Amino acid sequence: MSAVPVEHVDELKAYADSVAGCTRCRLAQGRTQVVFGAGNPHAELMFVGEAPGFHEDKQGLPFVGQAGKLLEKLLNGVGLQRSDVFIANVLKCRPPGNRDPQPDEIEACESHLFRQIELIEPTVVATLGNFATKLLSGRPLGITRVHGQEQETTLGSRSVVLYPLYHPAAALYTPAMLKVLESDFGRIPDLLGRAVAPKLEPELALVPSPPAEQLGLF
Repeated sequence: MSAVPVEHVDELKAYADSVAGCTRCRLAQGRTQVVFGAGNPHAELMFVGEAPGFHEDKQGLPFVGQAGKLLEKLLNGVGLQRSDVFIANVLKCRPPGNRDPQPDEIEACESHLFRQIELIEPTVVATLGNFATKLLSGRPLGITRVHGQEQETTLGSRSVVLYPLYHPAAALYTPAMLKVLESDFGRIPDLLGRAVAPKLEPELALVPSPPAEQLGLF
């Protein structure tokens, strides 16, 4: 993997510090703390969920409850660790009672997410659930229609592979969803390999490349 400029890591930390006092929307009044995101600051794979829940709000980290444990299990199933990826949410503050994000809250917060993507420079962005998928795809299609179907898109100035997935919380309430999630996760190593592999010239083609919705989130 190519070296990542140290200044990007420093910029990400500085940006996290600046977001810690964000008051752009009403959620600032009820939060314990901003949940900026966590993980490898130059991850090839970035996950984007919906919003912090109770445990995330208390600990200041994303996906630390039961859905987070399942996410780690799914990652382990494809040979990845939580420390290999970066995890963030559309909203950085917990909505009261874990209600759905409101359109004005998403609008107020989305630039934080786009700046994170710009600084981390992932090659694959996996969206977890409806809200992240609709925001980053720019399309109104729900997760049931598009899960497991990658698309190339541009986020900010960066071209990425967008890969919609069911939110792990969906499998907590509907066990049959676990099989779907496991199947969709199973394609992630291939997507990463495709995303980072150099394009070969025709005469080199024979040289082998190195292997490289919570309820309502359906």
